[in-house]
Amino acid sequence: MTNETIAPDQTEAQERPPPIVYLIDDDRSFLRRSSRLLRSAEYRVETFGSTEEFLKYDRSQATGCVVLELKMRRFSGLELQEALAQAEQPLPVVFVAAHGDVSSAVRAMKQGAVDFLTKPVRRDVLLEAVQRALAQSGAKGEAREWRARYERLTPREVLALVVDGRANKQIADMLGTTERTIKAHRRQVMHKMGVQSPAELGRTVEYLGKFFQKLTLR
Repeated sequence: MTNETIAPDQTEAQERPPPIVYLIDDDRSFLRRSSRLLRSAEYRVETFGSTEEFLKYDRSQATGCVVLELKMRRFSGLELQEALAQAEQPLPVVFVAAHGDVSSAVRAMKQGAVDFLTKPVRRDVLLEAVQRALAQSGAKGEAREWRARYERLTPREVLALVVDGRANKQIADMLGTTERTIKAHRRQVMHKMGVQSPAELGRTVEYLGKFFQKLTLR
């Protein structure tokens, strides 16, 4: 799909808060160096010396990613990753490790980590990993916006039949209503989903299906 087809409108994009890079590490020198680097690249950054400190922070309105030390006291990086995965809006995770091991790296990647970096981390490597994590976060956030639009649609039977390529009269006969009513429903579906044609609507539904396994049209 092109950006033109799936991008939320300009008003929604302007209202969306800027993403935050959450740096979590009990190594204060790493926090200082990394936050300075990321801010110089014009990222918004919040730093935390423990996982507990991070969990107390209000992230309800924020998007972004987490750069997380693997070996943290009390609440490990892997445990935090598992907790984040259960959130309504999961944040992508980039792991950094002073003393990493293969089993931890494999577990982290299997649980969806964007990358697993070993300290000392090169500047360009960290920036590239953060860029990929934020791109992933942005794509998922965009999909959630489209899903919200989709959830507001009524009746969804019309959307399914439009995607199937049915004509208005066919849909009216199948649903036991008038062609005029179906035309009105079709206009409403197109408007709410921000598309211009049944083909665009089909591509949007396909796009959403990549992020949401249980996308029921009926």
